[in-house]
Amino acid sequence: MSLAKHIDPDELIASLREHPSKHRPHAHAHQAAHNYTYGSRYSANVEIPKFRLPKTGTNSASVHQLIKDELDLDGKPNLNLASFVNTYMESHADQLMIENISKNLADADEYPGIMAIHARCVSMISHLWNVQKGETAIGTATTGSSEAIHLGGLAMKRRWQEKRRAEGKSTEKPNILMGANAQVALEKFARYFEVEARILPVSPESHFCLDPKLVRENIDENTIGIFVILGSTYTGHFEPVEEVSKILDQFEAETGHSIPIHVDGASGAMVAPFTSCNGKWDFSLPRVHSINTSGHKFGLVYPGLGWIIWRSEEYLPKDLIFELHYLGGTEQSYTLNFSRPAAQVVAQYFNFLALGTEGYTSIMRNALQNARILSKALEATGWYTCVSDIHRKRDTWGPQLVTLEKNIENLMLSDNDPKLYNPGLPVVAFRLSDKFMAEYPHVKQQSVSTLLRAKGYIIPNYALPPSVEKTEILRVVVRESFSADLLDRLIGDILSTTETLMESDAVDVECFAHPQAPRIEKHVGSMGTSAHTKKPKGKEHEPTGGRHATLRTTC
Repeated sequence: MSLAKHIDPDELIASLREHPSKHRPHAHAHQAAHNYTYGSRYSANVEIPKFRLPKTGTNSASVHQLIKDELDLDGKPNLNLASFVNTYMESHADQLMIENISKNLADADEYPGIMAIHARCVSMISHLWNVQKGETAIGTATTGSSEAIHLGGLAMKRRWQEKRRAEGKSTEKPNILMGANAQVALEKFARYFEVEARILPVSPESHFCLDPKLVRENIDENTIGIFVILGSTYTGHFEPVEEVSKILDQFEAETGHSIPIHVDGASGAMVAPFTSCNGKWDFSLPRVHSINTSGHKFGLVYPGLGWIIWRSEEYLPKDLIFELHYLGGTEQSYTLNFSRPAAQVVAQYFNFLALGTEGYTSIMRNALQNARILSKALEATGWYTCVSDIHRKRDTWGPQLVTLEKNIENLMLSDNDPKLYNPGLPVVAFRLSDKFMAEYPHVKQQSVSTLLRAKGYIIPNYALPPSVEKTEILRVVVRESFSADLLDRLIGDILSTTETLMESDAVDVECFAHPQAPRIEKHVGSMGTSAHTKKPKGKEHEPTGGRHATLRTTC
């Protein structure tokens, strides 16, 4: 072993300062001294730059801690009961994502393993949605359901245009139907791709979803398709895909015009296969040309992943597909953007293998059972009424007039078999009961939301869609990580918060009755045709309604 001499660091640093040019490679050696996180230049005297790039940097550990401290002000993801987006994955999935975080899904030649996993996921989802024998499903990963919906809508529009041109007819004034409960992404498609959005009113009778009774009178030869939502973001109800399909079958038999369905299964398409659904909704219906879902919702992956599948290649027009010669390889692409992270696709494949049908079934049924228990507990108090229906026996809708004792009995005798209950998402949409509001008129639902926020919960209070906007609801999304312990605690906190408001004076609680953040709203171009609206002769197929209606959106 060679000998080593002791080095005095003070003498070394002094010599570097005396001869900076001689020791240029080590000009910053004096910075090797210990850095104190809260002793960096971003201290009490210097704010962290927020709007302009700083001229010089600082120690990365200090920056990490300071940003972490700022983000501590955010809510806890697991208590964000407003969102459908998944917030939990197993540690092995986390590790896989970190290992693949730098990989680009667009670089097919460089990452053939990723491409193979992507293709396997498309195949697995296609089979999950009952792709029919003899048909070759085709699909792709997206950044979420918003992009997927745009791709599905654009494919329907292009097929409609091709058919009209082949018949020598005009391709002007295309339209598409959806319920007023539609998430904003559906109307974005219509606005961005110049399609008239015929947004049909919803009602308690239609379970605040697309009303099949209004479909027939709002479709015509210019209708490119219908968005049918499997899992309304407002109340969790599944829209009747099969019933709408039969209406379109009859319309085609009468007129010769074939109108396809795109199923927006952002949440429901990964719930329905593992629980139970009234009637058919997937590719077992020939009328269903495409389906989308969010891998980052009930696909149980972190944010940034959606999927869209077409039942067969013929339903995806070839002129929408680009052949890319880039980065050393050739690939076909139909997306709205190019580069995107591959880690989420790997995580989806991990879930498919780790959970399988049995695992997904267990998770979805547990979520539905917890949502049913929460629903029954709230109604058992007599203070709240549920607008969602997943806790009610199949084909029984709306609040039932039962005694408190019967409510408690129903709560205690809960069955986990989803076939006994109405299908839907594990969502609890509830409001103050009429009796409660008559007895305590000073208590507002927004106050409940505000005070629960002080306990850490994020439970939104918002109005239902236009035509029923006078009804406000509180909504809880029950996700995979919603444990029995959290359920018990939430029930107790909702009831204690309600009791606090009941015992308070009107003046004291007034300040809590106003939203803490502005609402997100959108303006719609057409509210469709009401069943009670009479139109002039010759204009039967022209949409009527509020041209300047406002539709609040939720996610």
